[in-house]
Amino acid sequence: MMTARERLFAVLQGKPVDMLPVWLLFPYHRTSYYVDVRTNPCYVPIFEKSKQCAIMLNRRNPHSPLFSPEVTSETVETEEDGWRVRRWTLSYCGRTLTSESRRKGDRHISKPLLTSEEDLDVLLTFPINDDRGLITEQLREQGTRYEQEKSEFPLDYGAMMLDLGEPIGFLYGNSDLQEFAMWSLACSDKVVQFLDKAMEHYRLVYQHCLERNWADVYFMVGSELASPPMVSRDTFQKWIVPYARELIDMIHAHGCYVIQHYHGQIKLILEDFLYMGADAVHTVEAPPTGNCTLSEACAVWKDRITIIGNIQYDLFRSLTPDQMRQEVRNVVAEIQANPRSRLILSPTAGPYEEEISPRMIENYLAFLDEASKIRM
Repeated sequence: MMTARERLFAVLQGKPVDMLPVWLLFPYHRTSYYVDVRTNPCYVPIFEKSKQCAIMLNRRNPHSPLFSPEVTSETVETEEDGWRVRRWTLSYCGRTLTSESRRKGDRHISKPLLTSEEDLDVLLTFPINDDRGLITEQLREQGTRYEQEKSEFPLDYGAMMLDLGEPIGFLYGNSDLQEFAMWSLACSDKVVQFLDKAMEHYRLVYQHCLERNWADVYFMVGSELASPPMVSRDTFQKWIVPYARELIDMIHAHGCYVIQHYHGQIKLILEDFLYMGADAVHTVEAPPTGNCTLSEACAVWKDRITIIGNIQYDLFRSLTPDQMRQEVRNVVAEIQANPRSRLILSPTAGPYEEEISPRMIENYLAFLDEASKIRM
């Protein structure tokens, strides 16, 4: 019988596996965005079951500041007329950008860092952290803890996985999204100018991790941040594709693997994922959540990309265990109807809720149990 690790790399390479590969998105070590599944009482029975039949990808997020030290960052929290106010300011040579969050009871008002083309112009004057020596020092400080986690992770469970970010991330996370979409029409060249600068930073971050053999798998989440229908396919091909393609080529050159994460309407850009060249994509969503069935993705990707998915997270809340078992069988049947297609069965989202219902626990266990019976 194959180990989870052997099963993972076999399916990513398009080789035969002994049973259906499964991934719950559970990391091994604690993260800021997921529940600690090893200690939370709701998840412990699921985690223990997963060790027997699922792949574990231990997602970690080492990082280095995007901007050079000359760009100062200040966060101030105050009380104003009963509102709790948090302001974050970036400054360089007298130019500033400020985000603001106001909370009073259940009310929340926020202003992102970037709300106009003028703000984008200011951002373009901020120097990027492209000092190899400085980035090495910053990542070395996190490296000791990372190496400890790597040594603690049982390799037979799967693989260490790094999520290092992509150039589009800062813009998407700090912009008014209506303005962000308008930039694709009014000043796309300025966005590309920023992305080119940011890429100088990300090249060095990825190189640092790749040269030290920190992980076997890299998780890339940028593709869903600037894609149709928010922006056109042409914009996707300018803001996402070239940067992802270069990073994926770097990762492959070091013998490692790439999973691209994507939620939303993927059908129009299926060919672009082939060009970017990742080994797997998580996830492909049929209507009404997305616009692409597994069969439609298989028809384009064939045996060149492993599909990771695709059972909607909300179904773990709403189905009965018998219905969950049938959902697993339905996904597998759709993939098997498309010769040469590859599948890692997975929910569409990870364990972010501190408390889940007994029914949801039952459905996770039914999901794992049914998948463990399927031979590929």
